[in-house]
Amino acid sequence: MRGVVMHTAGDVRVEEREDPKIIEPTDAIVKVTATCVCGSDLWPYRGIEPVDHTATGHEYVGVVTEIGEQVKNIAVGDFVVGSFFASDNTCEICRAGYQSRCAHAEYVGAGGAQAQYLRVPLADGTLVATPGMPDDDLIPSLLAASDVLGTGWFGAVAAEAGPGKTVAVVGDGAVGLLAVLAAKQLGTERIIAMSRHESRQKLAREFGATDIVEERGDEGVARIKELTGGYGAHSVIEAVGTQESMMQAIRSTRPGGHVGYVGVAHGVDLPGEELFFAEVHLHGGPAPVRRFLPELIQLIWDRKIDPGKVFDLTLPLDQAAEGFKAMDERRAIKTLLKP
Repeated sequence: MRGVVMHTAGDVRVEEREDPKIIEPTDAIVKVTATCVCGSDLWPYRGIEPVDHTATGHEYVGVVTEIGEQVKNIAVGDFVVGSFFASDNTCEICRAGYQSRCAHAEYVGAGGAQAQYLRVPLADGTLVATPGMPDDDLIPSLLAASDVLGTGWFGAVAAEAGPGKTVAVVGDGAVGLLAVLAAKQLGTERIIAMSRHESRQKLAREFGATDIVEERGDEGVARIKELTGGYGAHSVIEAVGTQESMMQAIRSTRPGGHVGYVGVAHGVDLPGEELFFAEVHLHGGPAPVRRFLPELIQLIWDRKIDPGKVFDLTLPLDQAAEGFKAMDERRAIKTLLKP
């Protein structure tokens, strides 16, 4: 099969790779209909994380072609959406709603989802079948559910977004934009999107943002305080993963408020004394996408939300290198790849 391999930082190639096979009786093989480049893929692409001839990609939708003998809930021929962490969905951690930290979790991306086929471990607990074969125009939105929509949704839930709250979103990538959508769906009436890019500001407003703040750092914090009567936002979603974005999120939150952090942290150190006196709630981490998949799939299936709008570049799999480059240069919000 054809699949994407990142040889070193900035060096992305599409090569012949070995077809995945059933290894465990709980596995399934999925023929990938659509996959994509994630903002987190840019960390190794930029040399911030080590990479050495690594199969890439962890977002996927497709059709099941083979199942292990112990798979009961998923059948060959099902169109499925899966999360980036495989989970049994039965352990105590999963039952509490934190499938990304399942006692038996496996990183699905280890198999490289930017490919024609993918082995999904723990298929019964990881994959969710759609009500039928989706129309082509629904596929981008279903693909978004496999990570960025589920991650933005978790950020909004962790920040306790909802009616009567003012929500601020730090980060205008796909996750941040879909956190705006999630906050809106959860009943939030005032949503402040922090963005300096006109195309992203426009999409944020389509998803439900009522205010745009272009300032960053201390200036961004001051602007949030100005917009909230000096108090800060009730809920802030951090969707970047840097020291600056985390501190901007914490400092933009009013005492007693909530920060939902879902940006993959790189070099983030929290100052204990400032955090002590901030008196804010912090909740986040790798999103338990599986918790939200049934609800998100139904919302998409019923055409109540259209998160697929975050894909502003669609390329064949063989042009994956251009997809990475466009996102790295911020010419694209998110690249969809068709195997």
